[in-house]
Amino acid sequence: MKNQPLKSMLRMPMLVGALMTALAMPVLEASAAPVSNTGTANETSVTYHTQVVDGVKVFYREAGPKNAPTVLLLHGFPTSSHMFRNLIPKLADRYHVIAPDYPGYGQSEQPAMHQFTYSFDHLAAIVDKLTNQLGLNKYALYVQDYGAPIGYRLASAHPERVTAIVVQNGNAYLEGIDNPFWDPVKAFWKDKSDANAAKLRPLLELNATKWQYTEGFRDPASHVSPDTWMLDQAYMDRPGNKDIQIELFYSYGTNPPLYAAWQAYFRQHQPPMLIVWGKNDKIFPAEGATPYLRDLPQAELHLLDTGHFALEEDGEEIGLLMHQFLDRKVKR
Repeated sequence: MKNQPLKSMLRMPMLVGALMTALAMPVLEASAAPVSNTGTANETSVTYHTQVVDGVKVFYREAGPKNAPTVLLLHGFPTSSHMFRNLIPKLADRYHVIAPDYPGYGQSEQPAMHQFTYSFDHLAAIVDKLTNQLGLNKYALYVQDYGAPIGYRLASAHPERVTAIVVQNGNAYLEGIDNPFWDPVKAFWKDKSDANAAKLRPLLELNATKWQYTEGFRDPASHVSPDTWMLDQAYMDRPGNKDIQIELFYSYGTNPPLYAAWQAYFRQHQPPMLIVWGKNDKIFPAEGATPYLRDLPQAELHLLDTGHFALEEDGEEIGLLMHQFLDRKVKR
């Protein structure tokens, strides 16, 4: 009788091992089951991938059935595909969703500036080649901030590929950059001096990053996760990244001269467009949203009572509007 507790203890590892084996068996069986293309929970789960494009590792998020219409999500500054973390599952029940990080952003590789040209032309070329490598022959675009000049380069180069466009605080008109925020940026376009660059460097610090996620929001303390600005700032604080951001501020000056060509693309091809715009944005205010209607009179415009990163506060509404819009406009 004295040895009974000892014998019980010796048997415990065997029992625990058997229990763990029994619990693992259903998981192994479930993971081996085939996945259908009917909008299951597995399909709406986000997966993470990397493609090498022109020697650069490009990270992207993916979800949804691959035989469904594709939606290509293009992020803004200073964020990454992380900005779409909540939107992707909302779309993936009916759409194949791809959200890349540009080189120098998020989980994509950050080549040194002497090895890689950081310009909007080059970033658009990288995204274009990524879509080719992934076999994306047709896609709807979601463009926000930097995503707009990248996406509009793709759209005007391949109008036959673009099935629809969703614009969220992304500019294609001079009215959208006619506000005080752009004054020091425009000065830098005219004179790429160290002195003018120094005036822009505060935009790369934590206070400015947080400001983008709080200014103009109804209730940022409740609606916006602090992880957003902290994560973006961590990426920008990597060695060499702020110099990359300054270079892209300068390259942004190549976008306004292309506005006329993008507007001509809108008028000629009349892509279905949904405009969901945070009207309190101090970077791309609502004055940049309404001009789209001049060239696309059938576009749907929704001015939302929020700020620059509207998905953080109105992601549910934007997801619903996108579903309704894409279901009407994109052929399955």
